[in-house]
Amino acid sequence: MTVATARDWLQRIHALPLPPRVKIMNVCGGHERSITMAGLRSALPDNVELVPGPGCPVCICPEEDIFEAIQLSLHEDIILVAYGDMLRVPVNVRRCEARTLEQARAKGGDVRPVSSPQEAARIARDNADKPVIFFAAGFETTTAPAAALLVEGIPDNLFILLSGRLTWPAVAMLLESGSPGFDALVAPGHVATIMGPEEWQFVVERHDIPAAVAGFTAESLLAAMYSTLRQLIEGRHFLDNCYPEVVKPGGNRAARRQLQQAMDVTDANWRGVGIIPASGFAINEQFRAHDARQAFPSYADDARKRAGEMPPGCDCASVVLGKIYPNECRLFGAACKPRHPIGPCMVSDEGACRIWWSAGMREPVVKAKHSQASA
Repeated sequence: MTVATARDWLQRIHALPLPPRVKIMNVCGGHERSITMAGLRSALPDNVELVPGPGCPVCICPEEDIFEAIQLSLHEDIILVAYGDMLRVPVNVRRCEARTLEQARAKGGDVRPVSSPQEAARIARDNADKPVIFFAAGFETTTAPAAALLVEGIPDNLFILLSGRLTWPAVAMLLESGSPGFDALVAPGHVATIMGPEEWQFVVERHDIPAAVAGFTAESLLAAMYSTLRQLIEGRHFLDNCYPEVVKPGGNRAARRQLQQAMDVTDANWRGVGIIPASGFAINEQFRAHDARQAFPSYADDARKRAGEMPPGCDCASVVLGKIYPNECRLFGAACKPRHPIGPCMVSDEGACRIWWSAGMREPVVKAKHSQASA
């Protein structure tokens, strides 16, 4: 059987009798990077728009969680470890205070980047006489390994400051808002690998919107786009799996079981968005001895729970929700650049602003074609 190439999928898409305007949302930073770096937007028909959605965990990590991590690193005799992107995410504080974990390290905090929970565990074992706090921010794909660490055996001196989120509730919130801003959905393959493709069935069943799970190659992404476009044209909507080599029915059952063993699902704050019901993970009672929020003094600042405001002038929340494109933000490329980011979307490799800047997409877009705001 011949495998279709990216060129084949593009030819099929261009041959479709498309409606005047179609918006397809992706909810994965990895998808957005692949789409942008491969130049897929310019290769598609002009009436097909690709909208980056809420797929960047760093971008939506609440300010109060980052603030607490900063304060713990400065005021407690600990080692604080976090995924590298989190070290540069700024919070709103006075100029004389540490705005990021990177600045906290410069002020004397023992802050170290890690790439996995296993690395956090190694640091804890290598420093058995000192508490280590793992600031674990992320979606299902990074929360599942943190759950595995708890279930399978965690060093006595390792504690988790969890800021875990589920992906699908943000999409559900958009769909239930009455103005979702998209006509079809490309669902994240890495999340579906863990949680199963069935997690996205609600998009079709409750909202009658075509959906397809995709991998990270141009071929897989274009196959998913073709599937959703054809569904729209034929009026026959279903959830397609365009990443079958990795995504299996039921997902990774072992990982899901460990999530259920170690975590509770709770209402959670998304920076710039607010509280989304049943969208967060919290360490459950069985493992509370390793919950940093239980083991250390609280530095939580209730004044920071303002729907997790973005810095003044930053439109990152609108970018995350697919309401505008990155280069429609007022600060994009002016005050906010990768070397000196103001908003979290310019910090992370999965942030749409950072991706667009890295790809050279730095000019203002033509509102008539690309603006989501009027959708």
